[in-house]
This record gives sequence, C-alpha cells and structure tokens, in this order.
Amino acid sequence: MSRPESAARSERRRPDGEGLRTGLARTTGVLATLVAVAATVIAVVLALHIAFVVFSANQANPIVHRVNDWAHGLAWEFRDMFTPKDRRVAVLVDYGIAAVVYLIAGRVVAGLIRRIR
Repeated sequence: MSRPESAARSERRRPDGEGLRTGLARTTGVLATLVAVAATVIAVVLALHIAFVVFSANQANPIVHRVNDWAHGLAWEFRDMFTPKDRRVAVLVDYGIAAVVYLIAGRVVAGLIRRIR
C-alpha cells in the first residue's frame, strides 16, 4: 500500500466508539420516525372513521367498512367513554380523544427514542 492510500484510510477511521454512536444515532432516528409515522397513520384512520360517521358514509362500502373496523380496534378503551344521545357526537368525542392521545403519545415516545445516544 502506498503512503497516500494509508493516510487516506486512517483519516476515514473513527475514534473509539464514534462509529457505534453514529450508527446508534441513525438507528434511533429511524425508529423515532417510524413511531411518529405509525401514530400519525393511526390518528388518520380514527379521523376517517369520525368523518365517515359524522357525514353518514355508506356502511356497505368496503373502504368505509374496513376503516371503521380498524378504528374500532384502535380506539380500544376510548370507545363509549362518553355516551351522548347523538351517536355522531359520541364518535366525534371518543375517537377524537383517541386520535389526540395517539398523536401525543407518538410524539413523546419518538422524542424519548431520539434522546438515546
């Protein structure tokens, strides 16, 4: 190996542990982004369900049916939290609270993951 190649190669090497820290930072960044995106997607599904109920979407439509099924599972303990007489108001409040909780929890967890370095 010639002298210039050896010098260039040693410049590319990182000090002890720096490469691991950089890899960990990338990994935690990707993981945090995935958590934030997942929380946002869940909130969108819940928001679609709210829109489908409030605007009386055709329940026989496969898209509406599938989104409503997903939202029902994702809203877990928030379903039937409040029981107003109008079903549309109940869905708006209950599923809306669930969507906000998912967004906040997703951002908090993503922020905590990003702090791992």
